[in-house]
Amino acid sequence: MDTPLAAKAHLLTDFRVASGKATLEGVEADGAAGPAAVFLHAGVADKRMWEAQLAALAGSRRAVAYDRRGFGATRYSPEIFSQVDDLLAVLDQRGIDRAVLVGCSQGGRIAIDFALTYPDRVAGLFLVAPAVTGAPSPEDFPPPVEALLQLMEEAEEDEDLERLNLLEAWMWLDGPGSEEGRVGGALRELFLTMNGAALYAEDPGRETNPAAFPVAYSRLADLQTPAQVIWGDGDFPHIQQRCVHLVQALPQATGSVIPGTAHLPNLEQPEAFNESLRDFLEGL
Repeated sequence: MDTPLAAKAHLLTDFRVASGKATLEGVEADGAAGPAAVFLHAGVADKRMWEAQLAALAGSRRAVAYDRRGFGATRYSPEIFSQVDDLLAVLDQRGIDRAVLVGCSQGGRIAIDFALTYPDRVAGLFLVAPAVTGAPSPEDFPPPVEALLQLMEEAEEDEDLERLNLLEAWMWLDGPGSEEGRVGGALRELFLTMNGAALYAEDPGRETNPAAFPVAYSRLADLQTPAQVIWGDGDFPHIQQRCVHLVQALPQATGSVIPGTAHLPNLEQPEAFNESLRDFLEGL
């Protein structure tokens, strides 16, 4: 069976963008309405996590997704680099003046950092369970989550990447408070493929942050762009709490929960996610 993206392959264009010692691999869907939507994947995935979203927007709105260093098909040599600079290179080389940044987890962190650095280039922020530079770390976890974290630490110490991949699927796809294997089939296979490639990838080097956002968490009120925050009710408790804080701290933010999902709600419930995304884009 074709994936949603494959079904609209005639509307898609592969591209490559040079940034430092990296060649970023991306895919673009054509469309004329409004600012382009640029998708930033989670740290346990790559651009393929956005297939259903690209398919939903193809033909109506320009949409771009790319693999960061250490993920997917992107090629690179180790160096000190900036995720913000890489994103700027994508926008500049693809001729995108202003974009709506759709970022999940670490992709959300990059979206926020970019918006603080180049506010004139950002038309909106659609943040999915985002990380935030400078956010406080949780002090403790519920016992089931603590037990899962312990299993992951043991797998890392043993350098058992295959076991670590399975545990990260449990943590991020199923949700840390769920039974392992809650999400199965093609979605689980996709997660294990994407995250497995990242676990085995060569080290891309050290990431550096521009001086413009030493602590983004304390500067959320500076982000005057329209924003929406999405999260799943099966995600980590501290991530859900952070999302609530973002809705309160961002001047033009709304928030919503997609029930029955964990850290990657766009994969689990793409129709509900796409409806929220369309509403946000149309309301800008």
